[in-house]
Amino acid sequence: MDNANKETELTQAGQVSEETKVSQQNSAFTLDLQDNGVAILTIDVPGESMNTLKMEFADQISVMLDEIESNSKIKGVVVVSGKENSFIAGADISMLASCETAQDVETIATGGQQIFQRIEDMRVHFVAAIHGPALGGGLELALACHSRVCTDDKITQMGLPEVQLGLLPGSGGTQRLPRLIGIQQAMKMMLTGAAVRAKQGLKYGIVDDMVPRSILLEVATEMALKSKPQRTPVKMNLASQFLEKTSIGRNTLFKQARKQTISKTKGNYPAPELIIDCIETGFDKGIQEGMAVEAKNFAYLVMTPESEQLRNIFFATTEMKKETGVSGVEPGQLKKVGILGGGLMGGGIAFVTATKAGLPARIKDIRSEGVANAMKYSFDLLNKKVKRRFMRKSEMQQQMSLLTGSVDYAGFKDTDVVIEAVFEDLALKQSMVNDVEANCNENTIFATNTSSIPIAQIAEKAARPEQVIGLHYFSPVDKMPLAEVIAHDKTSDKTISTTVELARKQGKTPIVVKDGAGFYVNRILAPHMNEAANILLSGEPIEHIDKSLVKFGFPVGPVKLLDEVGIDVGTKIIPILMAQFGDRFKSADAFDKVLADDRKGKKNKRGFYAYSGKNSGKEVDESVYELLGIKPEQRMSGVEISERCVMLMLNEAAMCLHEGVIRNPRDGDIGAIFGIGFPPFLGGPFHYMDKLGAKFVVERLQYYSSKFGDRYLPATKLVEMADNDETFY
Repeated sequence: MDNANKETELTQAGQVSEETKVSQQNSAFTLDLQDNGVAILTIDVPGESMNTLKMEFADQISVMLDEIESNSKIKGVVVVSGKENSFIAGADISMLASCETAQDVETIATGGQQIFQRIEDMRVHFVAAIHGPALGGGLELALACHSRVCTDDKITQMGLPEVQLGLLPGSGGTQRLPRLIGIQQAMKMMLTGAAVRAKQGLKYGIVDDMVPRSILLEVATEMALKSKPQRTPVKMNLASQFLEKTSIGRNTLFKQARKQTISKTKGNYPAPELIIDCIETGFDKGIQEGMAVEAKNFAYLVMTPESEQLRNIFFATTEMKKETGVSGVEPGQLKKVGILGGGLMGGGIAFVTATKAGLPARIKDIRSEGVANAMKYSFDLLNKKVKRRFMRKSEMQQQMSLLTGSVDYAGFKDTDVVIEAVFEDLALKQSMVNDVEANCNENTIFATNTSSIPIAQIAEKAARPEQVIGLHYFSPVDKMPLAEVIAHDKTSDKTISTTVELARKQGKTPIVVKDGAGFYVNRILAPHMNEAANILLSGEPIEHIDKSLVKFGFPVGPVKLLDEVGIDVGTKIIPILMAQFGDRFKSADAFDKVLADDRKGKKNKRGFYAYSGKNSGKEVDESVYELLGIKPEQRMSGVEISERCVMLMLNEAAMCLHEGVIRNPRDGDIGAIFGIGFPPFLGGPFHYMDKLGAKFVVERLQYYSSKFGDRYLPATKLVEMADNDETFY
């Protein structure tokens, strides 16, 4: 039954007061009473594709609750969404920007808590009927209901992702979820922000039932006619009972949670610790005190710079998803993708093409084993989901059926885009352009995954250079969210638009960058890595260098990162950068010496770190110091180490913007955060420079330039901004 027919039928079946009918006009909420006494409370935010909770809805829902309380004909209530593919995606966080003080925010949080508490205190049985995402405030609304039923659809998911915005659930989530599913599972969901699928939600006890979508409303209605259920204790083993049901156990549990949290956040993110405080307060002092602390902590977090920057990232990525085409040119069709190379990158690209974009992917490799390896890459990832019951076997088989392969160009004639993912060799890539032009159709786009070779060089011998473009993924492809779309001076706008659209369909956040050595992400990373090597050669211990940058906020230190990506791969870009930009990209001798010793990092188990024994990859290979001719001794502070490495990255980012390599500061921030893990809580290089002030950045660069030479000379753009007291945003 479609929504329009459903609403007509429900309206004819029952009656609500005239006052409620009037209030429903232009409201996000409608109330329809059926003959059986069950009222259907529908949320359908006008003009939006997904439901989000807004501050102005408080009065609207209050009118509905007044009607439910006063109308004796109502025996139960089913809360449903009027949207086709979502329940409620959360609260509209843009409303927080209008709050001038923490007290303003606390008032909003308290108001939301009171409305949801009113639902929980209702005399009639409230049932949340969930189809699609029920996230943040949407799940908190469902938790305030007495029962919950969800569809078994793959788009149905439930979670409290507020921590990803530097916030915490502010409408009772920190109190209700732990009481429903247990402290440990609830805390895990809130501290990671990860959503769970329908089957997991049923297993954990978030929902009481899971049904096909076709009978969701019917089952929810039957449920609403029954008596309100009593909360039953969460089933748990003896160890969990001790940890969660005794004060001694809970003290141990919360103490350990804080210890693990600080170990992960390095104190850079305040939200996780405050989430633990809310849960602990609720269990030690009661739910009312827990609610009060939740509202206060939520208000505090909204005003923190960390949350402000994380919300900026959210708004930026949301804005980027809405952008269509380039220069007003719509993308071309995308029905089939070809992939050249069956290695890790090729396998990863095939995986996101089939599973995220839902497009057939044809893999070509010179060896049948290469094709098989690429197919196995997807099989292993999907099979893991099947084993964990995140996916049905039939769904896995359907996605695997989109992958085919060959050792020649058979099956490539009808490809819209062919993505090349072979090793970095200009002549090889140029020959592949010619092969694709000969074996595919006249509209096929050639996208190269090169990480270092300028696209113009790859397109140099092309018959159709306007259809050659860079599409640079980051490893591992199935996890890294960024893709750089690199246009050379002859790339057509339609080629750019189509490639951007493909990257989006593959689940990536694409940024369009100008052609040139290193493009954007690798170009700003290179001086950062080089400086880490310079600091190492001055005698600083490797673990001290890496820990200093992790403390600053990077997910991994620069030396460890080099081991992870491969020392040979990570340094191959240096000569290309030097050829275009000169000696400021000159690398330290450390790289040459370790490569000469056949140290390639994790992949051949020989690098800066040791890869044998139970601590594989966690401890430094001490023999590397002898190889480099240094005796490690910690002399520099962690702050100085991180500043030296980061300042060079900031300086290079400013140059990239000035040269038009990136379109705007927003793309530069997203590229650095999603591509190399620049600390999200700092908002990206450009937000961070705005926070520090251009004058301060220039002064620090000049200070280091006087000590270490011209590689620290501040960008012209930064000097001008410092003189004029300008900001990037």
